[in-house]
Amino acid sequence: MQQQELIPHLFRTEFRKITAVLCKHFGIAHIEIAEDIASDTFLSAVETWTYKGLPANPTAWLYIVAKNKAKNYFNRSNNFSEKIAGEIKKTSLQSEELEINLSEENIIDSQLQMLFAICHPSIPTEAQIGLALRILCGFGINEIANAFLTNNETINKRLFRAKEKLRAEKVKIEFPGKTEINNRLETVLRTLYLLFSEGYYSESDDKVLREDLCNEAMRLTFMLIEKAQTSLPKVNALYSLMCFHSSRFAARKNEKGEMVLYHEQDESLWDQELIIKGIYFLHESSKGNEISKYHIEASIAYWHTIKSDTKEKWENILQLYNKLLQIEYSPIAALNRTYALSKANSKPEAITEAEKLNLINNHFYFTLLGELYTGVDSKKAKEYFQKALDIANTQTDKQTIQKKLTMLHTSMNKH
Repeated sequence: MQQQELIPHLFRTEFRKITAVLCKHFGIAHIEIAEDIASDTFLSAVETWTYKGLPANPTAWLYIVAKNKAKNYFNRSNNFSEKIAGEIKKTSLQSEELEINLSEENIIDSQLQMLFAICHPSIPTEAQIGLALRILCGFGINEIANAFLTNNETINKRLFRAKEKLRAEKVKIEFPGKTEINNRLETVLRTLYLLFSEGYYSESDDKVLREDLCNEAMRLTFMLIEKAQTSLPKVNALYSLMCFHSSRFAARKNEKGEMVLYHEQDESLWDQELIIKGIYFLHESSKGNEISKYHIEASIAYWHTIKSDTKEKWENILQLYNKLLQIEYSPIAALNRTYALSKANSKPEAITEAEKLNLINNHFYFTLLGELYTGVDSKKAKEYFQKALDIANTQTDKQTIQKKLTMLHTSMNKH
C-alpha cells in the first residue's frame, strides 16, 4: 500500500483507538485534548513519512509518537497541569510515571467503555451517533454532516453540547456495574442500530459513506459480542440482523447507482458467507429467555434471505411483524406488515389495513398503496404513486417511484 493510501487507511483504523485510550486515560472532560493529540500524531506521520519514507511498522510508530505527544503535553502545558494533574495524581500517577497503555486488550476495552459513556441517557440520540462516528469510528465532521444531511456548523455545535453534557454529568469511562449494564446496554444497542440504519437507509448519495456506517456499526457490535459481560442474546440478535441486511449490499444498486428493490435483486450477488454468519448469530441469540425487537427483526431479515415467494414465507413474516408491533410500534413496521399481509392473504385485505394507517406525510405509505392497488385499480394506483413522487425527498426514492409509474403507464396502455 502506497503512503497516499496508507495514511487515510490508518487514520480510519487507528485514530479512534488512540483517541479512545487517551480519553479513558485523561477522563471524559478532556475529549478534545485526546482528539488533538491523535490528530497531531497523524500530522507528524504525514510530515515525517513524506521525507524519510514509511517506517517498518507504521502502526507501532503511530502508537509510540502518540504516547510521547501525550507525555509532552502533560509535562509542558500549564493549563493541562493545572486542570488534570490533580485528578491523575489521585490515581497515584505522577507526571514522570505517565504511561499510555496501547495494548490490544486496553484498546478494545477503552472503545467499549467509551461507547457506554457516549451513550449516556442524558445525551440526545443524534448526538450519541455523532460522537460514536467521531470518536469511535474516526469520521470527519464533513462525513458526519453528510450522513445527517446537515452542515459542519450544526454538527460541531451538536458535538460540543454533547461533550459539555458529559462533563457536567461527570460520566466515567468504564463498564457499568452488573446491575446497570443491561439498562445501559439498551441505549448502546439503540445507538448502534440507528448508526447501521443511517447507513442502510441513508438519504446521502455517498455510497462509500453508507457502507462505512454499516461496517462501523457491525464492528462495534461484534466487539460487544467478544466481551463476556456484554455478549447477551439481544446483542447477538442485533449482529445477526446486520449480517442479513449487509449480505444484500451488492444487489441493492445497479451499475447506474439506482436502487434495486428486493424482488428485483439478483440473488447470486447476495453474500452467502454473511447469510451463514447471520444464521449462526441468530441461533446464538436464542440462548436466553428474552425476546427483543432485534430478535424479531433478525428473524424477518432471515426469511428475506429465502428468495422464493412462498405462502409459508410470507405467513411467517406476517406473524413476526405482529409480534414486533406488540414489542415496539413504528409506522414503518406497520407499513411493512401490511405488505406482508398482501402477500400472505390478499391485496384487498391489505388495502383495508393500509388505509387505516393514514400516514399522509410519508412517501413510503403512498408507494405501498400504489403497489397494493396495482392490478386492482390502476387509476388509484397511479394517483398514489404520483402523491408519493410529489413528497419523496431523495433522488433515489424519486427514481424508484418514477420507474413504478412508467411500468404502470405501460401496462394501462396495453389494456
